[in-house]
Amino acid sequence: MTEKIYEALQRASSLLEKKGHEPNAAQLLMEFITNKSRASLLADLREPLTAAQHKSFWDKTTELLEGKPVQYVIGEESFYGYIFKVDENVLIPRPETEELVYGALERSEKLFATKKISIADIGTGSGAIAISIKKEWPEASVTATDISEGALAIAKGNAKANGANVNFLQGDLTAPIAQEKWDVVLSNPPYIAHEEATLMSGIVLDHEPHNALFADEDGLYFYRKLAENLPPLMNKPSLIAVEIGYMQGPAVHKLFKDSFPEAIVETVKDINGKDRMIFCETRE
Repeated sequence: MTEKIYEALQRASSLLEKKGHEPNAAQLLMEFITNKSRASLLADLREPLTAAQHKSFWDKTTELLEGKPVQYVIGEESFYGYIFKVDENVLIPRPETEELVYGALERSEKLFATKKISIADIGTGSGAIAISIKKEWPEASVTATDISEGALAIAKGNAKANGANVNFLQGDLTAPIAQEKWDVVLSNPPYIAHEEATLMSGIVLDHEPHNALFADEDGLYFYRKLAENLPPLMNKPSLIAVEIGYMQGPAVHKLFKDSFPEAIVETVKDINGKDRMIFCETRE
């Protein structure tokens, strides 16, 4: 007898919970396998799985039980209303980073008189920030950089799939963009201190790329380099927006205030009330 959707979901969720993994991953996987929205899935819980769906669901549940993140198992994640392909070359885009995009767009609307601004996204990974910005602000010229060839391959594919004309450059930090001046620079750099690895989920630690997670100098290395290197590369007015670790607010705020003494530097909390973003705004 064919297994119904709700039966498979209950069994998979229970198995994941027993292993100490996130049981909700089973529902995300089922939505993907059945090509149903969350609402449709809930309405069709008593529907039987086809033989192909059943095999695919349980094959991929095996990967979940081994600790692989559901986003890597299904090969995609939603970000800012767009779908991004992800694999182990790139970090899985997080909801907190959507807040960085929203904050940068909101501030840019107020700061710039023209829509034709130049934007750089440093350490683009899957391309989520750069592509979302380009989709939301089509008149902007958007450049995205990464040191990883594998990450850039994913990002280029995501730009094409989402119909976003983004210029991609390979290189470290500001090196690929140093020949031009910019109106907006965004970055979600690696910011976890190496010694914090012991506190992290095994799912993240075992699967997501460490060069996109960890940074020297207690996680502050990339912020220091950005704060040092960006002043001659910014137009006036300009906006720099970076995502930070929740305990790094005061340190990163100081780095940017020291480098841009005339700027308005703001530490902004995320939806969970934790310090998550620094915005550094220079006026004409």
